Amino acid sequence: MKEDIGDKLDIGDKLDIGDKLDFAKGLEDVVASTTSIGYLDGQLGKLVYRGYDIFDLADFSTFEETVYLLLYGKLPTRIELVTFKDKLVSYRPVMDEVMDRLDRLPCPCHPMSLLRSGISLMECIDETCQVAQGIEDKQEMGIKLIAQMPTLTAGIARILTNEQPVPPDPGLDHAANFLYMLTGERADPLAERVMDVSLILHADHGMNASTFSALVVAATLSDLHSAITSGISALKGPLHGGANEMVIRMLLKLHSEEEAENYADEVIAANKKIMGFGHRVYKTIDPRAKILQQYAEDLSNITGNQQLYRVARIIEKRGMEAYGKKGVCPNIDFYSGLVYHNLGIHTDMFTPIFAVSRTAGWVARILEYLENNRIFRPRAVYVGPKGLNYVPIDERD
Repeated sequence: MKEDIGDKLDIGDKLDIGDKLDFAKGLEDVVASTTSIGYLDGQLGKLVYRGYDIFDLADFSTFEETVYLLLYGKLPTRIELVTFKDKLVSYRPVMDEVMDRLDRLPCPCHPMSLLRSGISLMECIDETCQVAQGIEDKQEMGIKLIAQMPTLTAGIARILTNEQPVPPDPGLDHAANFLYMLTGERADPLAERVMDVSLILHADHGMNASTFSALVVAATLSDLHSAITSGISALKGPLHGGANEMVIRMLLKLHSEEEAENYADEVIAANKKIMGFGHRVYKTIDPRAKILQQYAEDLSNITGNQQLYRVARIIEKRGMEAYGKKGVCPNIDFYSGLVYHNLGIHTDMFTPIFAVSRTAGWVARILEYLENNRIFRPRAVYVGPKGLNYVPIDERD
């Protein structure tokens, strides 16, 4: 909550603050920009991209169409969509030298670290990656990054399993091609659609930590690759993008519905957090969790992981009974990990998939902000000592 701390501090002339200053820890509820790209209503559990409800986009749209919507502010015509998809396909390849250098790194890094490094290498190695100055040039560079992110991510997944990266297939749509590059085989149509929907759901989500981080870098007029690298770095944290990894690890430890009930009761009795519950903004069930819950069930029936799905539902039920009235409800991470697990994706790759999608939102918001750019410069309230006298080193205790 905001707190008026002006009268609680001995504010002297040397402090760069006024007589009163609103303080919001973590910048909570501080408005840092305006946007027409998307918004979320935490009380009603609504998520909207450019005026379109996320449920409608998940039902009827595709990731490519959604990216076009985020970037250009409208749904494309059929001709515009075909042209845009062709551009994405043309930009998919990642230079072999980038993948070779990532493969030669000496440490078994987390995939998000490799992804962050890969974006930096792409800027350094790709001769076309000049620092884009104008908005149109930055937009083109952003579209290229959106197209390349699945190729880079899938290549990293293959490197970590000692397999050769799979080149992109120009005949496949964005989500289908991503799954193909991950496995080397064409996925089931349901799996392709689930991945497509998942990418739609993760594409944008207000002024979250990674989006804000990317905007802070972009506002300095640094290059787009640096801004996206900043977003990836923020997304890596378990309080942001890494939560679904913890959820699936929790679920996989529970081998029966009885174990799930006992575990949930123990966590609730200890007043501890259930992984995948709670959100900084949503005070009801995350609408994206509602959508993925159904797909998690569908995939579980196909893969034979019904038991794991039932365990998840029990945890959800007990968590809602205990915390739902307090506004602590399932978020997207509660079911996204289960979805990716059923798609045969390794747990360490869950957060990179998040980045594959969210790059679209980062780029869209960066471009929007730069239209009326102002560098971010918040202030911190000094609460340390004042008026100390310097003591020579030989006289110090």
